[in-house]
Amino acid sequence: MNPPNGRQPEIPVVLFAYARPHTLARTLACLRADKVPRIIAFSDGPRRAEDAPAVGEVRGMLRTVDWCELELHERNENLGLGRSILTGVKEALDRHQAVIVFEDDLICVPGTYHYLAAALARYRDDSRVMSVTGWTHPRVTPGDVGEGPYFDGRAECWVWGTWARGWRGMDRPAAELVRTCCDRGIDPGRYGHDLLEMAGVELERNIWAVRFLYAHIAEGGLCFRPPRSLVEHIGWGADATNASLESGWGNPPLRPCPPIPEVWPEPIEHPLCGQIWRAACPEPKAASSGLRRRWSNRLRRIVPSHLLQRFIRR
Repeated sequence: MNPPNGRQPEIPVVLFAYARPHTLARTLACLRADKVPRIIAFSDGPRRAEDAPAVGEVRGMLRTVDWCELELHERNENLGLGRSILTGVKEALDRHQAVIVFEDDLICVPGTYHYLAAALARYRDDSRVMSVTGWTHPRVTPGDVGEGPYFDGRAECWVWGTWARGWRGMDRPAAELVRTCCDRGIDPGRYGHDLLEMAGVELERNIWAVRFLYAHIAEGGLCFRPPRSLVEHIGWGADATNASLESGWGNPPLRPCPPIPEVWPEPIEHPLCGQIWRAACPEPKAASSGLRRRWSNRLRRIVPSHLLQRFIRR
């Protein structure tokens, strides 16, 4: 249902920053070019004393933003990326119907914010859709999507948006969500076995995205994706917290944002999504005995044996 005045509520960008002013400058530049109306920024505290100058530089840069409304939260402690996002998104969604989330090492093409904001407005009351994203990749994009968006059962963590209802249940660790999938007869490797690997180390590595992805899988929720990536990661390097450049996952050069659909697609998952993700992120082969043993041991820490044997090839 639309607001009484016919205007959609303003959707803020929630921006997470730490200690990389050189990448944050590029992120802010693309948000400014995209005419983002409001930013809620969370600046994490320094993890080590030597990080304090860079954290201070980041905060100084954020305080100079005068081209949109800015709300800045400067954390006194270091939460790390996972806890920072889990708490910050919840705080923002306690006050706003929807958010679009950026990190300080992500850039986008012009039009991305309005494309995703329009999708959030269109599917706001459709419980089948749990999130939207500006990222996809040729390895996992069905070949017949053309210039239109599509729906995937696997969510995303590079420039994404959701509503309060889509964030519900994010207080549950990934391991618990994996067990929920198994209890419901859903293969936890349905959208790639890399998720199971991540679920096994979620808490010790303070990561968050695997929790969001398994929340989608457990609830049968969909993620709205563009036909090509509108987003690029610029944070590869020694100072990256969780990113690593893996062979075959580099983006092709970004192309202009597609037009906002005149006719929005029905929220139905593309039938090839699960198959494509499993091929892109397969179960470790028996030949890689050490990798497979490590993978299986992590699984057994989060999934009871009587459930696990239904989904792992012997």
